[in-house]
Amino acid sequence: MAVRHRLISAHPDVVWEVLADSEAYPRWVVGPSTAKPVRGQWPQVDAAIRYEIPIGPLRLSNETVVRHCEEGSILELEAHAGPLGTARIALELRPWGEHCLVIVDEHPLRGAGSLVHNAGFEILIQMRHRTMLARLARLCEARARGRDGAGGAAAASGSPGAGHA
Repeated sequence: MAVRHRLISAHPDVVWEVLADSEAYPRWVVGPSTAKPVRGQWPQVDAAIRYEIPIGPLRLSNETVVRHCEEGSILELEAHAGPLGTARIALELRPWGEHCLVIVDEHPLRGAGSLVHNAGFEILIQMRHRTMLARLARLCEARARGRDGAGGAAAASGSPGAGHA
């Protein structure tokens, strides 16, 4: 199971705002180039967004569905990746002083991805998570600075490092 965490220099409310914005999804998730809601109100349970992933001249159309949501703290998604199957992606937000500790936990559920899940596959997921959490941090920290004007406490602490569990 691929688990990774990152301390983000923004209040958990700011991080949740970004996660709850379906239009921001392709800006922090690795792969999608576009995203649009297809049903429900993101991030309510059973809401879904559809997005495209460009691979060379091809464009794969995939969908992500909200399976569990505790507003402000937990978002669990099921990503449908066509013939590769589905994956569970859980994001947990924990207040950490003035900041937010984000923990992402992903594992395949069905399809080919669950059959080929091994240590090599875990390394690829970890690399994707590192990039995804860095993108999420940039979005959230920029939003927090925008609220503070000059940056305030959100910018004063500098850049938090990324970690893994």
